[in-house]
Amino acid sequence: MIRGRTTRVQVRLAKFGVAAVGAAAIALAPSPEGLSTAGQYALATMFFAGSLWVTGTLPLAVTALTIPVLLTGTGVYDDMDTALAGFADHLIFLFMAGFMLANAIQKYDIDRRIALYTMAKMGSSPRRLIGAVMLSTAGLSMWVSNTATTAMMTPIAVGVLSQVLSSEDVVAVGDAAADEANAETVADGGLAQEDRFTNMQIAMLLGTAYAASIGGVGTIIGTPPNAVLVGQLNATLGYEIGFVDWLLIGLPVVAVTLPLVWYILTYVLYPPQIADVDEAQEQAYEYLEEEDGLGKRGRRVAAIFAATACLWVVGGLGSFLNPYLPNAWMNTLFGGDGATVLGIDGHQGLLYYVMVGVAAIPALVLADTMEWDELVDIDWGTLLLFGGGISLANALADTGATEWIAKTVFGGLTGTPVVLVIAAVVLLVVFLTEMTSNTATTSIIVPILIGLGGIFAATLGLSEFMTAIFLAVSGTIAASFAFALPVATPPNAIVFGSGYVKQSHMLRAGTILNVLMTGVLTVLIWGLFEFVWPHLLW
Repeated sequence: MIRGRTTRVQVRLAKFGVAAVGAAAIALAPSPEGLSTAGQYALATMFFAGSLWVTGTLPLAVTALTIPVLLTGTGVYDDMDTALAGFADHLIFLFMAGFMLANAIQKYDIDRRIALYTMAKMGSSPRRLIGAVMLSTAGLSMWVSNTATTAMMTPIAVGVLSQVLSSEDVVAVGDAAADEANAETVADGGLAQEDRFTNMQIAMLLGTAYAASIGGVGTIIGTPPNAVLVGQLNATLGYEIGFVDWLLIGLPVVAVTLPLVWYILTYVLYPPQIADVDEAQEQAYEYLEEEDGLGKRGRRVAAIFAATACLWVVGGLGSFLNPYLPNAWMNTLFGGDGATVLGIDGHQGLLYYVMVGVAAIPALVLADTMEWDELVDIDWGTLLLFGGGISLANALADTGATEWIAKTVFGGLTGTPVVLVIAAVVLLVVFLTEMTSNTATTSIIVPILIGLGGIFAATLGLSEFMTAIFLAVSGTIAASFAFALPVATPPNAIVFGSGYVKQSHMLRAGTILNVLMTGVLTVLIWGLFEFVWPHLLW
Protein backbone atom coordinates (compact mmCIF):
# COMPACT_ATOMS: atom_id res chain seq x y z
CA MET A 1 0.00 0.00 0.00
CA ILE A 2 2.78 2.43 0.98
CA ARG A 3 4.78 1.54 -2.12
CA GLY A 4 1.71 2.11 -4.32
CA ARG A 5 1.08 5.49 -2.71
CA THR A 6 4.73 6.44 -3.15
CA THR A 7 4.55 5.52 -6.83
CA ARG A 8 1.44 7.67 -7.31
CA VAL A 9 3.15 10.63 -5.65
CA GLN A 10 6.19 10.19 -7.86
CA VAL A 11 4.05 10.05 -10.99
CA ARG A 12 2.16 13.16 -9.90
CA LEU A 13 5.40 15.03 -9.22
CA ALA A 14 6.79 13.94 -12.59
CA LYS A 15 3.71 15.24 -14.43
CA PHE A 16 3.84 18.45 -12.44
CA GLY A 17 7.52 18.83 -13.28
CA VAL A 18 6.88 18.37 -17.00
CA ALA A 19 4.15 21.04 -16.88
CA ALA A 20 6.40 23.42 -14.95
CA VAL A 21 9.38 22.90 -17.26
CA GLY A 22 7.21 23.37 -20.34
CA ALA A 23 5.70 26.55 -18.94
CA ALA A 24 9.14 27.88 -18.05
CA ALA A 25 10.40 27.10 -21.56
CA ILE A 26 7.54 29.06 -23.09
CA ALA A 27 8.03 31.97 -20.71
CA LEU A 28 11.81 32.19 -21.28
CA ALA A 29 11.87 31.61 -25.04
CA PRO A 30 12.49 34.58 -27.37
CA SER A 31 9.21 36.45 -27.84
CA PRO A 32 7.57 35.60 -31.18
CA GLU A 33 6.67 38.44 -33.49
CA GLY A 34 3.37 40.02 -32.58
CA LEU A 35 3.26 38.62 -29.04
CA SER A 36 3.97 40.77 -26.00
CA THR A 37 6.02 39.56 -23.05
CA ALA A 38 2.89 39.60 -20.89
CA GLY A 39 1.11 37.57 -23.57
CA GLN A 40 3.95 35.08 -23.55
CA TYR A 41 3.64 34.67 -19.80
CA ALA A 42 -0.13 34.23 -20.17
CA LEU A 43 0.51 31.47 -22.73
CA ALA A 44 2.93 29.83 -20.31
CA THR A 45 0.22 29.91 -17.65
CA MET A 46 -2.26 28.38 -20.10
CA PHE A 47 0.20 25.60 -20.94
CA PHE A 48 0.83 24.90 -17.27
CA ALA A 49 -2.84 24.81 -16.29
CA GLY A 50 -3.84 22.99 -19.47
CA SER A 51 -1.22 20.30 -18.91
CA LEU A 52 -2.39 19.68 -15.36
CA TRP A 53 -6.04 19.62 -16.45
CA VAL A 54 -5.42 17.21 -19.31
CA THR A 55 -3.20 14.83 -17.35
CA GLY A 56 -5.29 15.00 -14.17
CA THR A 57 -2.15 15.69 -12.15
CA LEU A 58 -4.17 17.75 -9.68
CA PRO A 59 -7.92 18.07 -9.17
CA LEU A 60 -9.36 20.51 -11.71
CA ALA A 61 -10.29 23.05 -9.04
CA VAL A 62 -6.83 22.95 -7.44
CA THR A 63 -5.23 23.60 -10.81
CA ALA A 64 -7.61 26.55 -11.30
CA LEU A 65 -6.27 28.10 -8.10
CA THR A 66 -2.74 28.15 -9.52
CA ILE A 67 -3.83 30.44 -12.35
CA PRO A 68 -4.16 33.74 -10.41
CA VAL A 69 -0.94 32.92 -8.56
CA LEU A 70 0.99 32.54 -11.80
CA LEU A 71 -0.66 35.52 -13.50
CA THR A 72 0.26 37.77 -10.61
CA GLY A 73 3.64 36.18 -9.97
CA THR A 74 4.78 36.64 -13.58
CA GLY A 75 3.47 40.21 -13.73
CA VAL A 76 0.71 39.64 -16.26
CA TYR A 77 -1.42 41.50 -13.72
CA ASP A 78 0.12 43.94 -11.29
CA ASP A 79 -2.19 43.03 -8.42
CA MET A 80 -3.89 39.91 -7.14
CA ASP A 81 -7.35 41.50 -7.11
CA THR A 82 -7.39 41.67 -10.90
CA ALA A 83 -6.17 38.09 -11.22
CA LEU A 84 -8.89 36.91 -8.83
CA ALA A 85 -11.71 38.86 -10.48
CA GLY A 86 -12.88 35.80 -12.40
CA PHE A 87 -13.67 33.99 -9.14
CA ALA A 88 -16.15 36.73 -8.21
CA ASP A 89 -17.89 36.83 -11.58
CA HIS A 90 -21.66 37.18 -11.19
CA LEU A 91 -22.23 34.04 -13.26
CA ILE A 92 -20.41 32.01 -10.62
CA PHE A 93 -23.26 32.90 -8.28
CA LEU A 94 -25.84 31.86 -10.87
CA PHE A 95 -24.38 28.37 -10.96
CA MET A 96 -24.01 28.30 -7.20
CA ALA A 97 -27.74 29.04 -7.00
CA GLY A 98 -28.44 26.36 -9.60
CA PHE A 99 -26.50 23.78 -7.61
CA MET A 100 -28.36 24.71 -4.42
CA LEU A 101 -31.74 24.49 -6.15
CA ALA A 102 -30.72 21.07 -7.44
CA ASN A 103 -29.88 20.01 -3.88
CA ALA A 104 -33.39 20.94 -2.78
CA ILE A 105 -34.95 19.02 -5.67
CA GLN A 106 -32.88 15.96 -4.82
CA LYS A 107 -33.57 16.19 -1.08
CA TYR A 108 -37.29 15.68 -1.68
CA ASP A 109 -36.78 13.14 -4.49
CA ILE A 110 -38.58 15.34 -6.99
CA ASP A 111 -36.16 14.34 -9.74
CA ARG A 112 -36.61 10.64 -8.95
CA ARG A 113 -40.40 10.96 -9.01
CA ILE A 114 -40.31 12.63 -12.42
CA ALA A 115 -38.08 9.89 -13.80
CA LEU A 116 -40.17 7.05 -12.41
CA TYR A 117 -43.41 8.62 -13.60
CA THR A 118 -42.04 8.97 -17.13
CA MET A 119 -40.83 5.38 -17.16
CA ALA A 120 -44.10 4.04 -15.77
CA LYS A 121 -46.17 5.90 -18.36
CA MET A 122 -43.96 5.49 -21.43
CA GLY A 123 -42.19 2.16 -20.94
CA SER A 124 -44.64 -0.11 -22.74
CA SER A 125 -42.01 -1.69 -25.01
CA PRO A 126 -38.25 -2.27 -24.72
CA ARG A 127 -37.34 0.63 -26.96
CA ARG A 128 -39.91 2.93 -25.38
CA LEU A 129 -38.60 1.99 -21.94
CA ILE A 130 -35.07 2.97 -22.97
CA GLY A 131 -36.49 6.12 -24.53
CA ALA A 132 -38.32 6.96 -21.30
CA VAL A 133 -35.09 6.61 -19.32
CA MET A 134 -33.23 8.80 -21.80
CA LEU A 135 -35.99 11.41 -21.93
CA SER A 136 -36.16 11.60 -18.13
CA THR A 137 -32.40 11.82 -17.84
CA ALA A 138 -32.09 14.54 -20.48
CA GLY A 139 -34.96 16.55 -19.03
CA LEU A 140 -33.54 16.44 -15.51
CA SER A 141 -30.02 17.16 -16.74
CA MET A 142 -31.18 20.53 -18.02
CA TRP A 143 -31.71 21.66 -14.43
CA VAL A 144 -29.69 19.29 -12.24
CA SER A 145 -26.02 18.69 -13.03
CA ASN A 146 -25.50 15.86 -15.51
CA THR A 147 -23.22 14.17 -12.99
CA ALA A 148 -25.87 14.13 -10.26
CA THR A 149 -28.57 13.14 -12.75
CA THR A 150 -26.56 10.16 -13.99
CA ALA A 151 -25.71 9.10 -10.45
CA MET A 152 -29.43 9.13 -9.60
CA MET A 153 -30.69 7.53 -12.82
CA THR A 154 -28.17 4.69 -13.04
CA PRO A 155 -29.46 2.70 -10.03
CA ILE A 156 -33.05 3.31 -11.18
CA ALA A 157 -32.20 1.94 -14.62
CA VAL A 158 -30.43 -1.04 -13.06
CA GLY A 159 -33.40 -1.79 -10.80
CA VAL A 160 -35.84 -1.70 -13.70
CA LEU A 161 -33.52 -3.77 -15.87
CA SER A 162 -33.37 -6.50 -13.24
CA GLN A 163 -37.10 -7.00 -13.70
CA VAL A 164 -36.82 -7.12 -17.49
CA LEU A 165 -33.91 -9.52 -17.64
CA SER A 166 -35.25 -11.89 -15.00
CA SER A 167 -37.92 -13.03 -17.45
CA GLU A 168 -35.27 -14.34 -19.88
CA ASP A 169 -37.58 -13.47 -22.80
CA VAL A 170 -34.82 -12.89 -25.31
CA VAL A 171 -35.72 -12.82 -28.99
CA ALA A 172 -33.04 -13.97 -31.40
CA VAL A 173 -31.85 -11.58 -34.08
CA GLY A 174 -29.65 -12.06 -37.10
CA ASP A 175 -26.94 -9.55 -36.24
CA ALA A 176 -23.79 -11.48 -35.35
CA ALA A 177 -22.38 -8.72 -33.20
CA ALA A 178 -25.64 -8.44 -31.31
CA ASP A 179 -25.81 -12.22 -30.88
CA GLU A 180 -22.30 -12.25 -29.47
CA ALA A 181 -23.11 -9.40 -27.08
CA ASN A 182 -26.17 -11.30 -25.87
CA ALA A 183 -24.80 -14.82 -26.03
CA GLU A 184 -24.78 -15.15 -22.26
CA THR A 185 -28.13 -13.72 -21.29
CA VAL A 186 -28.71 -13.55 -17.57
CA ALA A 187 -29.80 -16.94 -16.30
CA ASP A 188 -30.27 -16.07 -12.68
CA GLY A 189 -32.34 -12.89 -12.71
CA GLY A 190 -29.37 -10.57 -12.29
CA LEU A 191 -27.68 -8.18 -14.67
CA ALA A 192 -24.13 -8.51 -15.90
CA GLN A 193 -22.35 -11.53 -14.45
CA GLU A 194 -18.76 -11.73 -15.62
CA ASP A 195 -19.08 -11.38 -19.43
CA ARG A 196 -22.87 -11.54 -19.61
CA PHE A 197 -24.13 -8.35 -21.20
CA THR A 198 -27.42 -7.98 -23.02
CA ASN A 199 -28.32 -5.43 -25.67
CA MET A 200 -31.12 -4.13 -23.44
CA GLN A 201 -28.68 -3.56 -20.64
CA ILE A 202 -26.02 -1.91 -22.80
CA ALA A 203 -28.45 0.37 -24.63
CA MET A 204 -30.17 1.40 -21.38
CA LEU A 205 -26.95 2.28 -19.53
CA LEU A 206 -25.22 3.98 -22.45
CA GLY A 207 -28.45 5.80 -23.21
CA THR A 208 -28.51 7.11 -19.65
CA ALA A 209 -24.99 8.53 -19.92
CA TYR A 210 -25.43 10.00 -23.38
CA ALA A 211 -28.82 11.53 -22.54
CA ALA A 212 -27.36 13.25 -19.47
CA SER A 213 -24.66 14.87 -21.60
CA ILE A 214 -27.09 15.88 -24.34
CA GLY A 215 -29.69 17.23 -21.91
CA GLY A 216 -27.10 19.46 -20.28
CA VAL A 217 -26.82 21.40 -23.52
CA GLY A 218 -30.44 22.55 -23.17
CA THR A 219 -29.99 25.30 -20.56
CA ILE A 220 -27.21 27.57 -19.35
CA ILE A 221 -27.04 25.79 -15.99
CA GLY A 222 -27.21 22.29 -17.48
CA THR A 223 -23.52 21.47 -17.73
CA PRO A 224 -20.19 23.06 -16.67
CA PRO A 225 -18.98 23.76 -20.27
CA ASN A 226 -21.96 26.09 -20.72
CA ALA A 227 -20.88 27.99 -17.63
CA VAL A 228 -17.30 28.24 -18.88
CA LEU A 229 -18.52 29.67 -22.19
CA VAL A 230 -20.96 32.19 -20.72
CA GLY A 231 -18.44 33.39 -18.16
CA GLN A 232 -15.61 33.80 -20.66
CA LEU A 233 -17.78 35.56 -23.25
CA ASN A 234 -18.88 38.02 -20.59
CA ALA A 235 -15.35 38.51 -19.30
CA THR A 236 -13.53 38.90 -22.62
CA LEU A 237 -16.16 40.39 -24.94
CA GLY A 238 -18.61 41.94 -22.51
CA TYR A 239 -21.37 39.86 -24.12
CA GLU A 240 -23.92 38.08 -21.99
CA ILE A 241 -26.03 35.21 -23.27
CA GLY A 242 -29.43 35.37 -21.59
CA PHE A 243 -31.32 32.37 -20.31
CA VAL A 244 -33.85 32.44 -23.14
CA ASP A 245 -31.11 33.18 -25.68
CA TRP A 246 -29.46 29.92 -24.74
CA LEU A 247 -32.76 28.01 -24.83
CA LEU A 248 -33.14 29.05 -28.47
CA ILE A 249 -29.77 27.43 -29.15
CA GLY A 250 -29.72 24.50 -26.72
CA LEU A 251 -33.24 23.12 -27.02
CA PRO A 252 -33.08 22.54 -30.80
CA VAL A 253 -29.81 20.68 -30.32
CA VAL A 254 -31.38 18.43 -27.66
CA ALA A 255 -34.57 17.94 -29.69
CA VAL A 256 -32.65 16.73 -32.74
CA THR A 257 -29.78 14.75 -31.24
CA LEU A 258 -31.52 12.91 -28.37
CA PRO A 259 -33.99 10.96 -30.58
CA LEU A 260 -31.19 10.26 -33.05
CA VAL A 261 -28.91 8.79 -30.39
CA TRP A 262 -31.84 6.71 -29.06
CA TYR A 263 -32.54 5.39 -32.56
CA ILE A 264 -28.89 4.47 -33.24
CA LEU A 265 -28.56 2.69 -29.89
CA THR A 266 -31.83 0.75 -30.02
CA TYR A 267 -32.25 0.05 -33.74
CA VAL A 268 -28.70 -0.12 -35.12
CA LEU A 269 -26.08 -0.90 -32.47
CA TYR A 270 -27.81 -2.70 -29.60
CA PRO A 271 -31.42 -3.57 -30.52
CA PRO A 272 -33.10 -4.91 -27.36
CA GLN A 273 -33.95 -8.59 -27.61
CA ILE A 274 -36.59 -8.58 -24.92
CA ALA A 275 -40.17 -9.52 -25.78
CA ASP A 276 -41.98 -8.14 -22.73
CA VAL A 277 -41.27 -5.26 -20.35
CA ASP A 278 -44.48 -5.41 -18.31
CA GLU A 279 -42.54 -6.35 -15.20
CA ALA A 280 -40.26 -3.37 -15.70
CA GLN A 281 -43.24 -1.02 -15.88
CA GLU A 282 -44.65 -2.61 -12.76
CA GLN A 283 -41.30 -2.12 -11.04
CA ALA A 284 -41.33 1.57 -11.98
CA TYR A 285 -44.86 1.89 -10.57
CA GLU A 286 -43.78 0.13 -7.37
CA TYR A 287 -40.82 2.47 -6.97
CA LEU A 288 -43.15 5.42 -7.53
CA GLU A 289 -45.65 4.17 -4.96
CA GLU A 290 -42.86 3.74 -2.42
CA GLU A 291 -42.17 7.46 -2.69
CA ASP A 292 -45.63 8.20 -1.19
CA GLY A 293 -47.08 11.65 -1.75
CA LEU A 294 -44.96 14.76 -2.02
CA GLY A 295 -45.11 16.47 1.38
CA LYS A 296 -45.71 20.14 2.08
CA ARG A 297 -42.03 21.03 2.02
CA GLY A 298 -41.50 19.11 -1.19
CA ARG A 299 -44.40 20.97 -2.81
CA ARG A 300 -42.87 24.26 -1.69
CA VAL A 301 -39.58 23.34 -3.31
CA ALA A 302 -41.36 22.38 -6.51
CA ALA A 303 -43.23 25.70 -6.47
CA ILE A 304 -40.06 27.72 -5.87
CA PHE A 305 -38.22 25.88 -8.62
CA ALA A 306 -41.13 26.28 -11.06
CA ALA A 307 -41.38 30.00 -10.24
CA THR A 308 -37.64 30.44 -10.70
CA ALA A 309 -37.67 28.67 -14.06
CA CYS A 310 -40.67 30.70 -15.22
CA LEU A 311 -39.01 33.97 -14.20
CA TRP A 312 -35.84 32.93 -16.02
CA VAL A 313 -37.91 32.52 -19.17
CA VAL A 314 -39.98 35.68 -18.68
CA GLY A 315 -36.78 37.64 -18.04
CA GLY A 316 -35.72 36.90 -21.61
CA LEU A 317 -38.92 38.20 -23.16
CA GLY A 318 -38.22 41.90 -22.71
CA SER A 319 -38.10 42.66 -26.44
CA PHE A 320 -41.55 41.08 -26.90
CA LEU A 321 -43.10 42.93 -23.96
CA ASN A 322 -41.48 46.28 -24.75
CA PRO A 323 -44.43 47.64 -26.80
CA TYR A 324 -46.86 46.90 -23.96
CA LEU A 325 -45.00 48.28 -20.94
CA PRO A 326 -44.05 51.87 -20.01
CA ASN A 327 -40.34 52.63 -20.24
CA ALA A 328 -40.02 52.97 -16.47
CA TRP A 329 -41.39 49.47 -15.93
CA MET A 330 -39.25 48.05 -18.75
CA ASN A 331 -36.12 49.49 -17.12
CA THR A 332 -37.17 48.19 -13.71
CA LEU A 333 -38.02 44.67 -14.80
CA PHE A 334 -35.66 44.04 -17.70
CA GLY A 335 -32.90 46.57 -17.13
CA GLY A 336 -31.88 49.77 -18.87
CA ASP A 337 -30.24 53.18 -18.47
CA GLY A 338 -33.42 55.25 -18.16
CA ALA A 339 -35.64 56.12 -15.22
CA THR A 340 -37.27 53.34 -13.20
CA VAL A 341 -40.37 53.15 -11.04
CA LEU A 342 -38.03 53.22 -8.06
CA GLY A 343 -37.07 56.82 -8.83
CA ILE A 344 -33.50 56.15 -9.96
CA ASP A 345 -31.81 56.06 -13.37
CA GLY A 346 -30.37 52.78 -14.56
CA HIS A 347 -31.17 49.31 -13.34
CA GLN A 348 -29.94 45.74 -13.85
CA GLY A 349 -33.53 44.52 -14.02
CA LEU A 350 -35.47 42.61 -11.38
CA LEU A 351 -35.88 39.73 -13.83
CA TYR A 352 -32.15 39.50 -14.58
CA TYR A 353 -31.61 35.74 -14.47
CA VAL A 354 -28.67 35.83 -12.06
CA MET A 355 -30.70 37.92 -9.62
CA VAL A 356 -33.68 35.57 -9.93
CA GLY A 357 -31.49 32.50 -9.32
CA VAL A 358 -29.76 33.94 -6.27
CA ALA A 359 -33.09 35.13 -4.81
CA ALA A 360 -34.41 31.56 -4.95
CA ILE A 361 -31.95 30.47 -2.24
CA PRO A 362 -33.32 32.68 0.57
CA ALA A 363 -36.79 31.63 -0.62
CA LEU A 364 -35.90 27.97 0.04
CA VAL A 365 -34.82 28.81 3.59
CA LEU A 366 -37.83 31.04 4.28
CA ALA A 367 -40.09 28.23 3.09
CA ASP A 368 -38.52 25.98 5.74
CA THR A 369 -37.31 23.48 3.13
CA MET A 370 -33.52 23.66 3.38
CA GLU A 371 -30.92 24.21 6.09
CA TRP A 372 -27.65 25.97 5.43
CA ASP A 373 -25.63 22.76 5.83
CA GLU A 374 -27.73 21.20 3.08
CA LEU A 375 -27.42 24.19 0.76
CA VAL A 376 -23.64 24.36 0.92
CA ASP A 377 -23.20 20.67 0.08
CA ILE A 378 -22.52 21.49 -3.57
CA ASP A 379 -19.68 21.09 -6.03
CA TRP A 380 -17.53 24.04 -4.96
CA GLY A 381 -14.65 22.64 -6.99
CA THR A 382 -16.55 23.23 -10.22
CA LEU A 383 -17.21 26.83 -9.21
CA LEU A 384 -13.50 27.32 -8.57
CA LEU A 385 -12.79 25.81 -11.97
CA PHE A 386 -15.17 28.34 -13.56
CA GLY A 387 -13.35 31.16 -11.80
CA GLY A 388 -9.93 29.94 -12.88
CA GLY A 389 -11.11 29.59 -16.47
CA ILE A 390 -12.47 33.14 -16.50
CA SER A 391 -9.25 34.51 -15.01
CA LEU A 392 -7.18 32.70 -17.63
CA ALA A 393 -9.45 33.88 -20.46
CA ASN A 394 -9.18 37.45 -19.20
CA ALA A 395 -5.39 37.27 -19.15
CA LEU A 396 -5.16 35.77 -22.64
CA ALA A 397 -7.49 38.44 -24.02
CA ASP A 398 -5.92 41.37 -22.15
CA THR A 399 -2.43 40.48 -23.39
CA GLY A 400 -3.46 39.70 -26.98
CA ALA A 401 -2.36 36.07 -26.61
CA THR A 402 -5.63 34.59 -27.92
CA GLU A 403 -5.46 36.67 -31.08
CA TRP A 404 -1.85 35.61 -31.60
CA ILE A 405 -2.72 31.90 -31.17
CA ALA A 406 -5.63 32.23 -33.56
CA LYS A 407 -3.56 33.86 -36.29
CA THR A 408 -0.62 31.51 -35.84
CA VAL A 409 -2.51 28.22 -35.68
CA PHE A 410 -5.62 28.86 -37.76
CA GLY A 411 -4.58 31.65 -40.11
CA GLY A 412 -4.11 29.22 -42.99
CA LEU A 413 -7.80 28.27 -42.92
CA THR A 414 -8.99 31.75 -43.90
CA GLY A 415 -11.46 31.58 -46.77
CA THR A 416 -12.59 28.04 -45.93
CA PRO A 417 -16.35 27.45 -46.47
CA VAL A 418 -18.38 28.05 -43.33
CA VAL A 419 -19.56 24.43 -43.12
CA LEU A 420 -15.98 23.19 -43.08
CA VAL A 421 -15.05 25.72 -40.41
CA ILE A 422 -17.87 24.44 -38.18
CA ALA A 423 -16.94 20.82 -38.89
CA ALA A 424 -13.29 21.50 -38.01
CA VAL A 425 -14.27 23.16 -34.71
CA VAL A 426 -16.70 20.37 -33.76
CA LEU A 427 -14.27 17.58 -34.68
CA LEU A 428 -11.39 19.24 -32.83
CA VAL A 429 -13.40 19.74 -29.65
CA VAL A 430 -14.91 16.23 -29.69
CA PHE A 431 -11.44 14.72 -30.15
CA LEU A 432 -9.93 16.82 -27.35
CA THR A 433 -12.84 16.04 -25.04
CA GLU A 434 -12.30 12.31 -25.48
CA MET A 435 -8.81 12.78 -24.05
CA THR A 436 -9.81 14.82 -21.00
CA SER A 437 -12.91 16.12 -19.24
CA ASN A 438 -15.27 18.29 -21.25
CA THR A 439 -15.01 21.05 -18.64
CA ALA A 440 -11.23 21.18 -18.88
CA THR A 441 -11.38 21.07 -22.68
CA THR A 442 -13.82 23.98 -22.79
CA SER A 443 -11.72 26.02 -20.36
CA ILE A 444 -8.74 25.64 -22.69
CA ILE A 445 -10.38 25.90 -26.11
CA VAL A 446 -13.02 28.62 -25.64
CA PRO A 447 -10.52 31.50 -25.30
CA ILE A 448 -8.84 30.32 -28.50
CA LEU A 449 -12.17 30.08 -30.34
CA ILE A 450 -13.03 33.60 -29.19
CA GLY A 451 -9.70 34.73 -30.60
CA LEU A 452 -10.64 33.28 -34.00
CA GLY A 453 -13.18 36.05 -34.50
CA GLY A 454 -10.76 38.19 -36.44
CA ILE A 455 -9.55 35.26 -38.56
CA PHE A 456 -12.88 33.96 -39.82
CA ALA A 457 -15.05 37.10 -39.77
CA ALA A 458 -14.75 37.58 -43.52
CA THR A 459 -15.28 33.86 -44.15
CA LEU A 460 -18.50 33.80 -42.15
CA GLY A 461 -19.66 37.21 -43.31
CA LEU A 462 -19.99 38.51 -39.74
CA SER A 463 -18.21 41.03 -37.56
CA GLU A 464 -15.26 39.86 -35.47
CA PHE A 465 -17.44 40.11 -32.36
CA MET A 466 -20.23 37.95 -33.76
CA THR A 467 -17.83 35.43 -35.27
CA ALA A 468 -16.07 34.97 -31.92
CA ILE A 469 -19.37 34.26 -30.18
CA PHE A 470 -20.53 31.90 -32.92
CA LEU A 471 -17.35 29.79 -32.91
CA ALA A 472 -17.14 29.67 -29.11
CA VAL A 473 -20.76 28.51 -28.80
CA SER A 474 -20.19 25.88 -31.50
CA GLY A 475 -17.20 24.46 -29.68
CA THR A 476 -18.99 24.44 -26.34
CA ILE A 477 -21.93 22.48 -27.74
CA ALA A 478 -19.53 19.95 -29.25
CA ALA A 479 -17.88 19.41 -25.84
CA SER A 480 -21.00 17.55 -24.66
CA PHE A 481 -20.89 15.05 -27.52
CA ALA A 482 -17.85 12.94 -26.72
CA PHE A 483 -19.25 9.44 -26.20
CA ALA A 484 -16.43 6.96 -26.79
CA LEU A 485 -14.32 6.95 -23.59
CA PRO A 486 -15.17 7.00 -19.86
CA VAL A 487 -12.83 9.93 -19.20
CA ALA A 488 -14.63 12.23 -21.66
CA THR A 489 -17.58 13.22 -19.45
CA PRO A 490 -18.72 12.52 -15.87
CA PRO A 491 -21.84 10.63 -17.10
CA ASN A 492 -19.63 8.31 -19.17
CA ALA A 493 -17.40 7.69 -16.17
CA ILE A 494 -20.33 6.98 -13.81
CA VAL A 495 -22.00 4.49 -16.15
CA PHE A 496 -18.72 2.74 -16.93
CA GLY A 497 -17.87 2.63 -13.23
CA SER A 498 -21.15 0.91 -12.47
CA GLY A 499 -19.80 -2.28 -14.06
CA TYR A 500 -22.86 -2.86 -16.22
CA VAL A 501 -21.17 -1.96 -19.51
CA LYS A 502 -17.72 -2.75 -20.82
CA GLN A 503 -15.36 -0.18 -22.32
CA SER A 504 -15.61 -2.01 -25.64
CA HIS A 505 -19.38 -1.37 -25.66
CA MET A 506 -18.87 2.33 -25.02
CA LEU A 507 -16.04 2.54 -27.54
CA ARG A 508 -18.08 0.87 -30.27
CA ALA A 509 -21.17 3.02 -29.74
CA GLY A 510 -19.23 6.19 -28.97
CA THR A 511 -16.97 6.04 -32.02
CA ILE A 512 -19.92 5.66 -34.37
CA LEU A 513 -21.91 8.37 -32.59
CA ASN A 514 -18.93 10.74 -32.50
CA VAL A 515 -18.60 10.53 -36.27
CA LEU A 516 -22.34 10.84 -36.80
CA MET A 517 -22.75 13.69 -34.34
CA THR A 518 -19.91 15.63 -35.96
CA GLY A 519 -21.91 15.69 -39.18
CA VAL A 520 -25.25 16.31 -37.46
CA LEU A 521 -23.92 19.11 -35.27
CA THR A 522 -22.22 20.72 -38.25
CA VAL A 523 -25.49 20.89 -40.15
CA LEU A 524 -27.51 21.83 -37.06
CA ILE A 525 -25.13 24.58 -35.96
CA TRP A 526 -25.04 25.91 -39.51
CA GLY A 527 -28.85 26.05 -39.46
CA LEU A 528 -28.81 27.87 -36.13
CA PHE A 529 -26.18 30.21 -37.54
CA GLU A 530 -28.43 31.02 -40.50
CA PHE A 531 -31.79 31.33 -38.75
CA VAL A 532 -31.31 31.83 -34.98
CA TRP A 533 -28.01 33.63 -34.42
CA PRO A 534 -29.10 36.73 -36.39
CA HIS A 535 -31.96 37.29 -33.93
CA LEU A 536 -29.62 36.93 -30.93
CA LEU A 537 -26.61 38.94 -32.09
CA TRP A 538 -27.88 41.56 -34.49
